[in-house]
Amino acid sequence: MPYQFNLMFSTEMGASADASMKIYLRPETAQGIFVNYLNVQKTGRMKIPFGIAQIGKAFRNEIVARQFIFRMREFEQMEMQFFVQPGTELEWFPKWKETRMKWHQALGFGAENYRFHDHDKLAHYANAATDIEFKMPFGFKEVEGIHSRTNFDLSQHEKYSGKSIKYFDPQTNESYTPYVIETSIGVDRMFLSIMCHAFEEEKLENGETRTVLKLPAALAPVKCAVMPLVKKDGLPEKAREIIDQLKFHFNCQYDEKDSIGKRYRRQDAIGTPYCVTVDHDTLTDGKVTLRFRDTMEQERVNISDLNAIIEDKVSIASLLKKLQ
Repeated sequence: MPYQFNLMFSTEMGASADASMKIYLRPETAQGIFVNYLNVQKTGRMKIPFGIAQIGKAFRNEIVARQFIFRMREFEQMEMQFFVQPGTELEWFPKWKETRMKWHQALGFGAENYRFHDHDKLAHYANAATDIEFKMPFGFKEVEGIHSRTNFDLSQHEKYSGKSIKYFDPQTNESYTPYVIETSIGVDRMFLSIMCHAFEEEKLENGETRTVLKLPAALAPVKCAVMPLVKKDGLPEKAREIIDQLKFHFNCQYDEKDSIGKRYRRQDAIGTPYCVTVDHDTLTDGKVTLRFRDTMEQERVNISDLNAIIEDKVSIASLLKKLQ
């Protein structure tokens, strides 16, 4: 027999029970953008096409919440609504498909681990829709949705509010309700996909096993660890001096406890892309040993070059350049 499901969470707004009003927690972050899009357009002096992006909590009364953080009742969404001229939405849709796939593949997890899943059955408000799926340990699963939402949301807000929210196009000298291309990522799912792919227990040539988190350098919480080879002879002071130069550019850690090998392993396990080792030669030649997490290769570099070498790899700009 058919069941009536409660797909949205309801709650009561109002301090007293008698005067309370039933409201619903939002199942997506998009509608706040639609309601305010003209405010953004006018204050930002934006011309179509333009996009508004937002991150925030969303709530869905999932019938079955499962697979760790893949499907939850309270989750974080990153959404962008991209406003376009009516009739051009199906030109923009493949462009955003391509750009968003480039972003995912720029993380370096392999093109073979991503695929599109185009929708045959569309939501009533859409005229095109696709998912970007990532190969999780439990199969290919959606991490992002890209939809051509037509003008449904804006026209509905206009209809029920009784207020015109049409955009005036100075180029065509006409007012119209824009069409919208939406990109929507589940942050928790994105996090899960990155952690699943980045975590490795790697067999080394000497028979040992190392735990390494091969996070994209731009996403790693700690970008660089600076370590004195020993806790004496002025090496800790020199290491602190280097940290003081780098800490304004990216997040660094100082570590002097245990052997240098154990310290490298600790940084591998938290995904730190670079380790800098200060040794006795550093005090005379001004060079340090720079170690790369993924390959474990080491090279001697000048202290003065450290910032340029590391920052180029760990900044978010390094990811964005791959989209060009």
